[in-house]
Amino acid sequence: MYSGRQEALIKPLLDKFTQQSGIAVNLVTGKGDALLSRIKAEGQFTEADVLLVADVGRLVRAKDMGLTQAIESADVTDVAKKYWVEETKQWVALTKRARPIMVRKGTFDDAPITGLEQLVGTEFINSICIRSSSNIYNQSMVSALIEIWGDEKTLAWAKGMVANFARSPKGGDRDQIKALAAGECDVAIANTYYLGGMLTSKDQDTRQVAQQIEVVWYDQGENEMGVHVNVSGAAITKYAKNKENAEKLLAYMLTETAQKWYAEVNHEYPVIEGVAVSQELASFGEFKGQTVPLTKIGENNAKALMLMDRAGWK
Repeated sequence: MYSGRQEALIKPLLDKFTQQSGIAVNLVTGKGDALLSRIKAEGQFTEADVLLVADVGRLVRAKDMGLTQAIESADVTDVAKKYWVEETKQWVALTKRARPIMVRKGTFDDAPITGLEQLVGTEFINSICIRSSSNIYNQSMVSALIEIWGDEKTLAWAKGMVANFARSPKGGDRDQIKALAAGECDVAIANTYYLGGMLTSKDQDTRQVAQQIEVVWYDQGENEMGVHVNVSGAAITKYAKNKENAEKLLAYMLTETAQKWYAEVNHEYPVIEGVAVSQELASFGEFKGQTVPLTKIGENNAKALMLMDRAGWK
């Protein structure tokens, strides 16, 4: 397996699979784009049977680069249901990750934030912390908005966001949460699993930072779009030498046992219905997610990058 996820976030699950199946999994970790380049360069000589990445944009990119093949096992494609499987079965989603607004507890009690469009209002000048436009999570969020709103409205929103940045984008999602707790901004956008991980950190200071933050699920009305949802997912590589075992691994990762582990340990939302989430995720409350086709998020990536550049989003 070539994995864009850190070893600590995937190896315990692979070890459980090996104990249960007797199939050994050799794990190679790295940055998502670097792994795609490596598989392409290795061609038919690649050792990779499975590619695991943390964003749908890279899954679409892997397919477009000709690095994947169809998943034939019904234990994978039927379990994941239609929405979580690419239409030609070139990849499958394994977990959901939501990207809501976050605020300091009590900050907006008198005037709650209910919609993403509110953030471009003049009352939010110098208020927003968010990662740079080079971050794939932000690219996918904007890609989804392009699909929902169209180019013109999304560009206007992106320009409004840039005008309201509290600082030049820097750092990862945890850095946005820390800056929010420190009062450097009043609003942050970050994936929920980062906050969940901070709440369960062994470091007391990190836990105290996270305990100051609450999640805002935006655009939750009946006719509203819902919060942006991305996925982590996996594909079988084009030249996989162990396809049957690779499909067994993907099937295992979609079992209730594996999905529950993801939810409890990594604080990500299961793609399988009925699997309980962690106590931390449950404390954030339930939400309605966007229903943009996942492939569209990946396909709009280049357009999203150009749009963010036009908006001055560094």
